[in-house]
Amino acid sequence: MITGKVDVALLLADPGGAPAAGPSRLVMDGGRISAVTPLEAAPAGRRRLALPALSNAHDHARTFRSATLGAFGQPLESWLPYLGVVPGVDPYVCAATAFARSVRRGVAQAMVHYTRLQGGRPYVEEVQAVARAARDVGLRIGLAVAMRDRHGIALCDDATVLAALRPGVRDEVSRRLAVKPLPSAVHLALLDEVAAMLDAEPTLKAHVTLQYGPNGVQWCSTALLEAIAQASADSGRPVHMHLLETKYQREWADHAFPEGIVPYLDGLGLLSPRLTLAHCTWARPDELALLAERGVTIAINTSSNLGIKSGIAPVPEMLRQGCRLAMGLDGLAFDEDDDALREMRLAYALHRGWGFDEDMSRSMLWRFASMHGRRSVSAEPEGPAAGGRIAAGSPADLIVLDWDSLDDDTLFPDIDPLEMLLARAHGGHVDEVFIGGRSVVKGGVLQTVDEPALKAELLAQTRSALAAQPEFAQWRRTLGEMAEDLGPFYRRSAFNGCC
Repeated sequence: MITGKVDVALLLADPGGAPAAGPSRLVMDGGRISAVTPLEAAPAGRRRLALPALSNAHDHARTFRSATLGAFGQPLESWLPYLGVVPGVDPYVCAATAFARSVRRGVAQAMVHYTRLQGGRPYVEEVQAVARAARDVGLRIGLAVAMRDRHGIALCDDATVLAALRPGVRDEVSRRLAVKPLPSAVHLALLDEVAAMLDAEPTLKAHVTLQYGPNGVQWCSTALLEAIAQASADSGRPVHMHLLETKYQREWADHAFPEGIVPYLDGLGLLSPRLTLAHCTWARPDELALLAERGVTIAINTSSNLGIKSGIAPVPEMLRQGCRLAMGLDGLAFDEDDDALREMRLAYALHRGWGFDEDMSRSMLWRFASMHGRRSVSAEPEGPAAGGRIAAGSPADLIVLDWDSLDDDTLFPDIDPLEMLLARAHGGHVDEVFIGGRSVVKGGVLQTVDEPALKAELLAQTRSALAAQPEFAQWRRTLGEMAEDLGPFYRRSAFNGCC
């Protein structure tokens, strides 16, 4: 049983919902806050500020970043294949490196939609390694088992897309990317295998909430989505899926589902509080109204949408419609560093409103950055004992910032610390992170695993594999040629007649 306490000079127990408190002691017991008491004076030494930890409601446990892969500036449709330009290496090292980077910057819970194998191993073996990495780092994850049965290359059937590519790349693109459909029962059986693996290893299961992970409507047949909807209803397991991320997906959806893609999902029984939809960047007001009515959570990925040119989500309209919104990093934070504090600030800057208008209040921002993501990751119900705030009975998931480093030019002591945080805070200000009452980061350094050694091992394995398999360098060049052909394909309204 983990017990302990932390004394701080400042406390933001409910950011945006209550003013900051002065010197405070937080007592933790059994993974929860057992008491919050004021102190007569600030602790000696540097000033520190405590606040609830952040949540990452949409991610993939990827470790190599876009610029490293040579994919910077590619739109999603040509960016996705670049995730396969490096050979498979130890999936534990891949996931642990990504998780370490995220936790060190203040994330206590993260969604892992495991859509791409990183080690070339059988799927259950890979996700077992991912679960071990989460356990060892100390992170809680939602793990969505990826499911797709069509459209491996683009948003149409593979044959149509291949015909639009230059002949010299078609065979290699087909070999590497074309989908080999499997019956829906096979996909559901894979999730059952993962569940059995987790049941056999309780220390892993304690860190994982297993979920159905259809990749997206464009990548899943009606039969597969129907089967997932029924399985989720029967089991109560959550569902995690991409929707309407790019303007091309919007165009495809309007061709494929003239009656509306969101009503289509509703008719299948997928829209429920168990569902999280990533992006919805191109969703319309009537669609958002239905998602809000059904209690669906939308994971907003601000930096990802900017980085791969997908657009800016209509967050103010989502909030007007009453949608539940959560923050996702999608492995593509603005500086490619998994900095959730900066991601939160960027989202707020884009969506708070212009001039004197206020579209996103600070309390809305905090529900977005901390509270609602916990529901997507671990199916945590809302209520007094839920996370995203610091109070007796709430989970002991905290960030402690080096406030002297952040507030290094004080003139007026009465300035709201939340304003200072929203103006300046980033991952470099994180001094300590508690997850379930356990100090997993101290002095800005991860305490649970050797992060520098993991990164060094990852780079050594990958560079060695690339040297031994020069075909991957050629594959990256092929993807560059394919990207040149995909532009005209998407720009000429490619979906007429292929949906």
